[in-house]
Amino acid sequence: MQDQELVLNLASFLYEKKAQDIVVLRVSHLTVLCDYLVIASGRTASQVSSLADLADEFMAKAALPLRRTEGQREGRWVVLDYGSIMVHLFHREERAYYGLDRLWNDGTNALDLPFDQTVPD
Repeated sequence: MQDQELVLNLASFLYEKKAQDIVVLRVSHLTVLCDYLVIASGRTASQVSSLADLADEFMAKAALPLRRTEGQREGRWVVLDYGSIMVHLFHREERAYYGLDRLWNDGTNALDLPFDQTVPD
């Protein structure tokens, strides 16, 4: 599976698990750190931690090993590093404060997601 297809499938999976405000950015032309960022929010710290566990299970099934993780215990901002793909899962307050969406979005690199986030839960 290609990375772009994988990140879109991960975004759909996180959406099914009630993650909010999901954004996928292709950043390979902006940094050498990774090719794609998946950014999503949870309502509570425990939901953020749970989403991180679920995302890691999803990526393990796709045979992409986790290289490094940060923030799992606190559940406010969890970073999962899979090499070419980095997943950032935030509590709403931290996401608003750090603004990774704005920092890494150059206006052309947000991928169209295969679901409609405007539909209320």
